[in-house]
Amino acid sequence: MSCAQTISDYALRAIGIGPRLLPRSDFDLCQQFTLIGSGLIWNLYFACLALFFGFFLANALALAKASTNPWLRKPAEAFIFVFRGSPLFIQFFLAYEAMVMLPRAGIEVFGFTVATSWLTKAWAGALIVLVLNTSAYAAQIFHGALMSVPKGDIEAADAYGLTGWAKFRRVMWPTMLRLGWPAYTNEAIFLFHATTLVFFSSFPAFQQRGDSLYYANYFADKTFNPFVAYPIVAGYFILCTLILIALFGTVNRRLNRHLPGAAGRLKYRPQLLR
Repeated sequence: MSCAQTISDYALRAIGIGPRLLPRSDFDLCQQFTLIGSGLIWNLYFACLALFFGFFLANALALAKASTNPWLRKPAEAFIFVFRGSPLFIQFFLAYEAMVMLPRAGIEVFGFTVATSWLTKAWAGALIVLVLNTSAYAAQIFHGALMSVPKGDIEAADAYGLTGWAKFRRVMWPTMLRLGWPAYTNEAIFLFHATTLVFFSSFPAFQQRGDSLYYANYFADKTFNPFVAYPIVAGYFILCTLILIALFGTVNRRLNRHLPGAAGRLKYRPQLLR
């Protein structure tokens, strides 16, 4: 089989388009690059949606934690503490076990049956866990940035007559994002790398439709050589990380466009310990 035919057959296999059976023998580099790249679709799916929904939830949690109302502050602090204090792998495991225990027929709510079986699927259940996890870390970042907004900016907003929501939207929120964005970039990179845990925790890969690491593990087990498949995964992730840094760097320059010197390039500072 030619490489072009392999790409045509297996490029979208991870999302159910292509042969149902995986190659069993005579593995070549093209097969490994193609199938591992196919699995990367799942990693991008989890990362993009988790970052999108987690960003808005993190902003809400940061505001709640900064609130003087204990009914808002205490639950936000507890949420952030629990999800930052427990391992992501354990969160996946507990979430899956809890979702499996839900009635298969669904839950009765006001006379209507709400389906719950979809929560045990990786595309939904694992995504929910990733959203909650990244929102907790991002909320702590944004809360710290919110507390660091210069008092002079707030006083200037007061002098212009801005109050309440208008002051937050036009002064405090942009400054909060500008201060917290470099750290949030690190969180986005960590989240993207953490997507490799989905199919290695509890959520099963239906019909061997897993992510990039899932296919790399398959090839490593079949060939007894981990020094081909795993470096391919690393290469894909390094490439995606560079793209992520470029995208977040563009946003960072946009946030700092009003400053003298226009904020140079966003530097990648890997978060080795967390």
